[in-house]
Amino acid sequence: MLLSRYECETGRIRAKMKKTYDVAVFHGDGIGPEIMAPTLEILRELSRSSSTYELVFTDASAGAGHYAKTGESFPAGSLETARNADAILLSAMGLPDVRYPDGTEISPQIDLRKQLGLFAGVRPVKVRSGQMTPLALPPEKEIDFVLIRESTEGLFFTQGTGEVTEHEARETLLITREVSEKLFRFAFELAKNRKRTGRGRGRVTCVDKANVFRAFAFFRSMFDAEADHFPELQADHAYVDATALWMVQKPWEFDVLVTENMFGDILSDLGAGLMGGLGLAPSADIGLNHAVFQPCHGSAPDIAGQGIANPFAMILSAAMMLEWLGLTHDHPGLSNDGERLREAVEKVTANGQNLTRDLGGTAGTQDAASSVLEALRT
Repeated sequence: MLLSRYECETGRIRAKMKKTYDVAVFHGDGIGPEIMAPTLEILRELSRSSSTYELVFTDASAGAGHYAKTGESFPAGSLETARNADAILLSAMGLPDVRYPDGTEISPQIDLRKQLGLFAGVRPVKVRSGQMTPLALPPEKEIDFVLIRESTEGLFFTQGTGEVTEHEARETLLITREVSEKLFRFAFELAKNRKRTGRGRGRVTCVDKANVFRAFAFFRSMFDAEADHFPELQADHAYVDATALWMVQKPWEFDVLVTENMFGDILSDLGAGLMGGLGLAPSADIGLNHAVFQPCHGSAPDIAGQGIANPFAMILSAAMMLEWLGLTHDHPGLSNDGERLREAVEKVTANGQNLTRDLGGTAGTQDAASSVLEALRT
């Protein structure tokens, strides 16, 4: 049937109204390509269904597999692709048997953080009432907090360049005012937005070890200074060891936590454990102009190629990407689709059907992802 002139004109107008966003895609190692494929399928369907935005994907090479073939882990062209993109979607990377000559693993994701100034590592932790969790949650209690990990310095500052002699080894912890002030501003702005949308109570907790290290006393002082600019929010402190205890005993009390790189690395895995495992743990590394979205888990080469990997963390990372693009570009359509995608995953995990093996089910990667797509359509 031929389209009417009105329908043709309407279609052209809608096409003109669509805003295009370029997404750089790193397919990763091990199970990385297997969980990226269905994630892109979901994103393409959302893009096709939208009248206000279009996503365009550009593949970029990097990782341990690429290093094994070429001797190069992160080609300059791939960095340029990432730098020019509106957002970066990165799957699990690294292989335990493929390492640099100094014995360290191939980690292009860390290179991206440093090259693009991605100082805020965002790790959401969410457990809905009734959802399976290793914790015995009190009735009607839910967990919904965000851990923000500084991602470019801290104890990771000398990664790959630490001093090692026959009798001792040294790594340097670096905390700077330039990065910390941006980090804390980001944390308070996030808490403000969560409070505005009903997701949080407007509380920011600085996690440190200021009772022992001068560097963390410095870290805390900058947190307190930034807190003065947000009098409508609650600001408090916690030592990292106590925080680990409270994340198990009373995780529903937290809203936004902000901490140093190494502390955040450790606590984010504890947060994933609260949700039932790394298979439900998405993440983002965000700077002033760029952002990378990837699952927290590794590349699991032992199950690669079997079609049984859990795609939920990758899909949730894509949902975070949509929400960030929507917020950054003032595009409600993107934000709404990001929220819908996150809620679709939550719906699938809550009903207990089509869960992958790591979550106690028997579903394969494609079936689990298809369930999310079906939940989006209903």
